[in-house]
Amino acid sequence: MTKLKIRKYGEPILRKKTNIIPEVNEDIKRFVCDMLETMYAYSGVGLAASQVGVLVRLCVIDVSQDQKSPIFMINPKIISGRDRVFAIEGCLSLPGFYENVKRLDKVIAEYTNIEGKKKEIRAEGILAKVIQHEVDHLDAKIFIDYLPEWKRKTIEKEIKRKKKMDMW
Repeated sequence: MTKLKIRKYGEPILRKKTNIIPEVNEDIKRFVCDMLETMYAYSGVGLAASQVGVLVRLCVIDVSQDQKSPIFMINPKIISGRDRVFAIEGCLSLPGFYENVKRLDKVIAEYTNIEGKKKEIRAEGILAKVIQHEVDHLDAKIFIDYLPEWKRKTIEKEIKRKKKMDMW
């Protein structure tokens, strides 16, 4: 397995929509393993393919304490949800930034699993929020897009400052 480079906010690939994966093959399975290793190495709970520079509709998620319950979602799509709530959210592509974001507290999503089988998941709480966050990445959205413009501009200004100091 290989630890992949996480793309940071400002890199153009994070603003590109991903492509459907037509079939689950050995290359995809290897890539999923590399993504999972990368996510765990950075102490994340979710990681989308676009965050490691690959424009395919794939994400890995594990909200368990022991990192032993990974979910591999190929071509995920949220089909319904309810009960919007605010919760603190962060992102591996925006290290060090955490903000309150309003998300659905319960979702139903469809996806293909690592064996190529169509699945449906009913999620609530943190898992529901992580699924939405990762699907957003696949659709070229980043969690700060949900913030008021003044807050987003403040974060972007801080990122520019960090870049100048070679801290980004």
